[in-house]
Amino acid sequence: MDKIVQPNVLRLPLSNITTPSYVIDEKKLVENLRLLGEVAQQASCRILLAQKAFACFDFYPLIAQYLDGTASSGLFEARLAREEMGEEHEVHVYSPAYKDDEFTELLDIVDVMVFNSFDQWDRFHDRVLDHNLSGGRQISCGLRINPGYSEIEVSLYDPARPDSRLGVPADVYLREKEAGRFDGLEGLHFHALCEQNADVLERVLTAVRKSFGDWPADMRWLNLGGGHLITKPGYDVDRLVRVILQLQEETDAVIYLEPGEAIAHDAGYLAASVIDLFQSDPPAVILDASATCHMPDVLEMPYQPTCYLIPSTERRGKASTVYAGAPANTYPYKVQLTGPTCLAGDIIGVYSFDCPPLPGDHIVFTDMAVYTMVKNNTFNGIPLPSIMRVDQEGKITMLRSFLYDDFKDRLGSTGA
Repeated sequence: MDKIVQPNVLRLPLSNITTPSYVIDEKKLVENLRLLGEVAQQASCRILLAQKAFACFDFYPLIAQYLDGTASSGLFEARLAREEMGEEHEVHVYSPAYKDDEFTELLDIVDVMVFNSFDQWDRFHDRVLDHNLSGGRQISCGLRINPGYSEIEVSLYDPARPDSRLGVPADVYLREKEAGRFDGLEGLHFHALCEQNADVLERVLTAVRKSFGDWPADMRWLNLGGGHLITKPGYDVDRLVRVILQLQEETDAVIYLEPGEAIAHDAGYLAASVIDLFQSDPPAVILDASATCHMPDVLEMPYQPTCYLIPSTERRGKASTVYAGAPANTYPYKVQLTGPTCLAGDIIGVYSFDCPPLPGDHIVFTDMAVYTMVKNNTFNGIPLPSIMRVDQEGKITMLRSFLYDDFKDRLGSTGA
């Protein structure tokens, strides 16, 4: 196995940055966006940014050049999308339950609103109708359904599991639709994928057709949700395009996709510093980045991210060697990379390197743009990582750093 690593890591100026830091690679982000834009054009579909995965709004003007809008999970994401993506882009919102005191504000922001149940639709139907009749922003409403089928292996991430609260199951849908409760709704939404390929989408659609019957005759749009890892090498783009074009023939509806991870896949890093070594078996490398605070999916999924070791300037001198982390026992130096919190399980994983990590070295984790900044926390008072941007010429700039006041202000009165 080669210890000199992937070109992107060597290309980016990560050896001397302040840590911990998320670093967003604009060049890779543009590559992903261009591919998604090509898919949308070939399939005549619309693609939305799922903000639940990536909401670094400094990049929204760039994303807006390629995508049609955003998918939001509630009021704050919808506001962020409208403010930062612009009026000309669609804002969709779905929530398992809408709060009365937030609903009115949502009416002035969104273009598409998805309801989680017929009861929710009944509750808010008149308010949406009154809003549309007032001449304001016209809102198209739809219903989320639960396909009752998925191939997601981790139950925590499976919205189609039997006990799911996310979407109407087939028996309820068929009964209530027959009773006329679908009247006024214009679209359907479902989500049953997680980092999966187009063949899985095909099988999900087969299950939906079988369980839910004919598509509504007057359906204007169909949202296939997220989990389509379109920008991962090996994804069957041609198959996806065929599936979407077939759906358009069946439904005569606009088809939406709302990927999150695919948009920023492999477009971000988390740079950390080695702050200490602890003699355990294997030795523990204590970093200033934490799994539980800064990359919680490492523990929730769970998975072990790819990483690289960049020796400190004092150790490497003028050399620019970067060492790949590998599974345990691949290289001579086996260690566990751990966080600085009191949580015993704050362990990122066991790795081996061809060079021993020492205090002052950097460890860089890859694919850290998605589900990190949107999910991180300050448990134990651990500072949030800074957010940095690397432009297409390789210049790095700071977008945001987080200080003590950012930690304190979340927890109580500011004294005003």
